[in-house]
Amino acid sequence: MHGAGNDYIYVDARGKEEDWPAISARVSDRHTGIGGDGLILALDSEHADLRMRMFNADGSEAEMCGNGIRCLVGFALTRDIVPRETSPVLVETLAGDLEVTPTWEGDKVVWARVSMGEPRLAVEDIPVALDDRAMVMDYPLTVDGVTFEINAVSMGNPHAVAFIDEPVDDIPLFLLGPLVEHHPLFPNRVNFEIVNVIDEGHVKVRVWERGSGETMACATGACAVGVISRLKRRTKGNDVRMSFPGGDLVVRWPGEGTVILEGPVAEVFTGQV
Repeated sequence: MHGAGNDYIYVDARGKEEDWPAISARVSDRHTGIGGDGLILALDSEHADLRMRMFNADGSEAEMCGNGIRCLVGFALTRDIVPRETSPVLVETLAGDLEVTPTWEGDKVVWARVSMGEPRLAVEDIPVALDDRAMVMDYPLTVDGVTFEINAVSMGNPHAVAFIDEPVDDIPLFLLGPLVEHHPLFPNRVNFEIVNVIDEGHVKVRVWERGSGETMACATGACAVGVISRLKRRTKGNDVRMSFPGGDLVVRWPGEGTVILEGPVAEVFTGQV
């Protein structure tokens, strides 16, 4: 399944005990496996409708994925893991409990809205290894001779957002992305977004995801960009359209409280491994 091109392999893992990190690395390989940005498991929760675990393509476990959680809810509803009439669906994640409201088209979930929680800007919550400031805004970070003005935020996972004047398509993200991800400034590594402002309600984004490399879209990254663009007045209004290589997402944030994310849900194929 994929949300705006951000693709994951989904498994009903209820009652199953496996070496999920190793399995994720094997099945995510686009040459010798199924191919995907990672593996997402549907599990029972003691207090929510559903529990989510997600593993990146390198086998590392991540806290949450906004594109992934939308597709997980579609996966769970259409397979009766969660009763089809459930709306919103409460999903337990390592980033907290999140509500997902599905949109049906016939017997398929094609769109979903996610309450992504409140952004965290304090350096210790992201985390960022800086003791001389409470937040990270316009911090000059130089990698391989290129300097980005970094803005850091957590959406349950860490993000470094950089607005640039040069077209994002011209940036060698395959070279610079890993250097930012593994920079000592970020003890838990970081997701890295580069952003062009198109107009006051529209931005273009490329993302290097921690543990997966460049992906076609990143929903927590979209939320991070939406928060920073609002705080820095790069955009106006509550809603911002985020154009990624794989498609568009919509982020709504009025400047405080929870961030709302909306985007597509698509199933590509089913199979057995």
